[in-house]
Amino acid sequence: MLSFLKSKPYLKDLLAGDYVDIHSHLLPGIDDGAKTIADTATLAKSFAEIGVTQFITTPHISHYIWNNSPEIIIKKQQETKLLLKKDNIIIPFQAAAEYFMDDWFENHFKNEKLLTLKDNYVLVEMSYINAPVQLYKILFDLQIAGYIPVLAHPERYLFYHKNLNEYDKLKKAGCLFQLNLLAVVGYYGNEVTKIAEQLLKKGMYDFVGTDVHHSNHISYFNQKVKIDVSTLKEVVANNQFFKFQLS
Repeated sequence: MLSFLKSKPYLKDLLAGDYVDIHSHLLPGIDDGAKTIADTATLAKSFAEIGVTQFITTPHISHYIWNNSPEIIIKKQQETKLLLKKDNIIIPFQAAAEYFMDDWFENHFKNEKLLTLKDNYVLVEMSYINAPVQLYKILFDLQIAGYIPVLAHPERYLFYHKNLNEYDKLKKAGCLFQLNLLAVVGYYGNEVTKIAEQLLKKGMYDFVGTDVHHSNHISYFNQKVKIDVSTLKEVVANNQFFKFQLS
C-alpha cells in the first residue's frame, strides 16, 4: 500500500555490477565524446565503478559532420585498447557506430557493410529537429539489406512527444528502441523523462544505453531514478544479449 513512498534507487544501482553498455562515445578525438586518451581512461574507470562490465562504444558516423568509417573506428579502438592496457585499465570493449539517418546513409548501407552492435543489429539516430523525409523508406530498405535497426534515444525526439502514435508506427516498421539511461534521472529535462516513462510502461523499449560523452554524464549515475523501476530493470537486463566472449 505504501510502495509509492519507497525511496527510488540510484541509477548506478540498477546496473547491478554486470551491465553491458551498447551506446557511448569513449574513443578519443573521433566525435563529440572523449577528446583525449586521458578522457577515455577516466571514463573507462568510471564505467567500471558504476557497474559496467563490458561496453560497445559507438562513435557517430554522420557524413556531413563526423565523417568516420568502420576502418577509422576499428583502428582507433585497437589503439585505445593498447593505451588503456598500458595504464592497467582492463575493461573489455568493442566498437560499433551510431549512424545518422539521412540521404548519405540511405545510399551508403546499400553499398558498404555497416559496423554493427552484434550480428545485424545497427544503432541509428535521427535529427533532433525533425525526422528524415524518407524515414520509413530508410528503415524498410535497411531491413531488406539484412539489418535490424536499433533506434537510439527515441524519448529525445521532441517532435514525437505530442503524438505518441508515431512511436507505435516506428515499432511496427521494425525499429527496436534503446533508452538513454540519463533520461530516467531527468538529465534531459522533465518532458523527456515523462515520455521515457510512458514508453517504458507501454513496453516499447528493448535495450538501454548510457550515451556517455563526458564525466558530467557519469556524475548523473549518482542521482536517484525518477520513475518506476520495475520495467526498467527488465530492459537493463536485456542488454545481456550483447555480452561478448573475451578474446
